[in-house]
Amino acid sequence: MTTGPETSYRVRGGNPLQGTVFVQGAKNSALKMIAASLLAAKGRTVLRNVPAIEDVRRAVELAQALGAVVKFHEAERTLVVDASELTSSVLPADIARRFRASVLFVPALLHRMGEATIEGIGGCNLGSRNLDFHYRGFARLGAIVEERETTIHIKADRLRGAHLYLDTPSHTGTENLIMAACLAPGTTIIDNPALEPEVLDVIAFLTRMGAQITGGGTGFVTVHGVSELTAVEHTVMPDRIDAAVFAMAAAITGGELSLVGASLEHFGVVRWKLEQMGVEFATQGAVLQVRRDKQLRPINVITSPYPGFATDLQSPIMALSCLADGTSYIRETIYDGRYTLVGELNKLGAKVEVDGNVVLVHGPSALKGADVVAHDLRTGIALVLAGLAAEGETIVSPGYPIDRGHESVAARLTELGADITEETAG
Repeated sequence: MTTGPETSYRVRGGNPLQGTVFVQGAKNSALKMIAASLLAAKGRTVLRNVPAIEDVRRAVELAQALGAVVKFHEAERTLVVDASELTSSVLPADIARRFRASVLFVPALLHRMGEATIEGIGGCNLGSRNLDFHYRGFARLGAIVEERETTIHIKADRLRGAHLYLDTPSHTGTENLIMAACLAPGTTIIDNPALEPEVLDVIAFLTRMGAQITGGGTGFVTVHGVSELTAVEHTVMPDRIDAAVFAMAAAITGGELSLVGASLEHFGVVRWKLEQMGVEFATQGAVLQVRRDKQLRPINVITSPYPGFATDLQSPIMALSCLADGTSYIRETIYDGRYTLVGELNKLGAKVEVDGNVVLVHGPSALKGADVVAHDLRTGIALVLAGLAAEGETIVSPGYPIDRGHESVAARLTELGADITEETAG
């Protein structure tokens, strides 16, 4: 899953973080918007506050492979998409394998090209996280889905509105089916949709393009198909996962940070769990102050769809709970491959065990630096957090999974007083 030379993060712990950090634009909004911008057959879409992360670069590559003209001005965090001429309906394996969100480009291809071929699906390996519900949804809207040995082929002369039901409120599934329904004649009702703030951001973007969508943030989303969508300008919301990770960085080091652009309302249950542990929050307009100067208390966490405890923050809070005085209980209910962190934390001197489907973290532990493996994005960033609190040197490799979701990790943490460098093997 790596690209280019192998990188790793070298962290020397022990410094309480202090200062101001700018929260990046939301990965889970930006990726959907890049795909949605291909629904506009004329004009140029301008997206602002786009995070300069690997997943966004993959989405840009994919849009370019389909014929869109895309310019990512990384210094300005601004992306310009001209999708007036699409030339291919194939999502190539070399990009799609490394990038789970490639399935998000299917709606634009169905509407613009009448078909889509996916040569491989990539991203984090999270157990039985499959994409069936996307394809079932496309089929309900009138597409013909054909699974071949190495590809999935989806064809549609014309999608039509239908009643869709999601077994679980997947945010990617919700957004993908909304995109497919926007240009499908008739009315589409999506039952049990995801409620994440990013879903509402994508709905706001599509609405600005001319889509007719109601019910975002409720148990039913209704889409009335329109004949065309137009290119618009939109600013991506801040990334609540990035914000929460930096809040936990302040907590794990016993520091104090100002998070610019963080919204405490978007944290959901994560806010209450961190406060239970002894982390203090204070909102000052668009700036969130975070600090921790007392002994951390243990917690009980069960991941669940928004506004529940985000599965993406289960690994970081597991790292944080290693410093809590007592035993914490963490139960993952969304993805069954999310406990790879346990063995890595134990290499650092933590006392973490898996008991059935629950992780027990016995704290407080005095963490000591070691070489650890970033099995996926969330494990990787959690190990960086653990390294910030560990005595001595922690080397987290590979660096690529972390770079998929968090922008300029070493530079941003260094500005806050951390001793961390990104290194390239060679």
